[in-house]
Amino acid sequence: MKNLFIALEGIDGSGKSTQAKLLAEKLTEAGHNVYTTFEPTGGMIGSVLRNILKGTIKADHRTIAGLFLADRLDHLLNEDTGLVKKMKEGYTVITDRYYFSSYAYHGAHMDMDWVIAANKMCADILKPSLTLFIDISPTTAMHRINTNRASTELFENRKSLEAIREKYFEAFTKLKHDESIFITNGDRPAENVAEELWVKVSSVL
Repeated sequence: MKNLFIALEGIDGSGKSTQAKLLAEKLTEAGHNVYTTFEPTGGMIGSVLRNILKGTIKADHRTIAGLFLADRLDHLLNEDTGLVKKMKEGYTVITDRYYFSSYAYHGAHMDMDWVIAANKMCADILKPSLTLFIDISPTTAMHRINTNRASTELFENRKSLEAIREKYFEAFTKLKHDESIFITNGDRPAENVAEELWVKVSSVL
């Protein structure tokens, strides 16, 4: 059975975490050993990034981009929990965010081509079998964020999310010949999104 590396992408509030859980359940039922993960990670660099996103630490956007890259490299290469290790062990890996998040979120504040070039090593080490983008409107995103969270993070405002969504599509266009990308409408009920994603994932199993 072929093990896959699947990256879930979307602006904040898109429902990635929910879809990662539902997809993991489907893949487990299909006989896969599934490892689910996320970025920023729960590691040392990831914890610094979470504090930056919460606003308890201030940092320049270029610094944030560099920290995300460092966290991603550790995510890939950590000798205990690294994704390269997990893939070699036969796991199907699902990550909630990967390098397209950097292209979109950092690309809204600096030259996207620099961000792509900086992350080239990550793409060379481990490229997703499939990147699933859950596309929702910034209006829907802000409604979900304001309804479900006690506080908002660095990028969680309408202006930022509008820019980030545009940058996702810019990145998809730039890399359409190098990456396998599937876009679904995330404004629909979660079960409808999950059904469409499963059909797509099943087609590459």
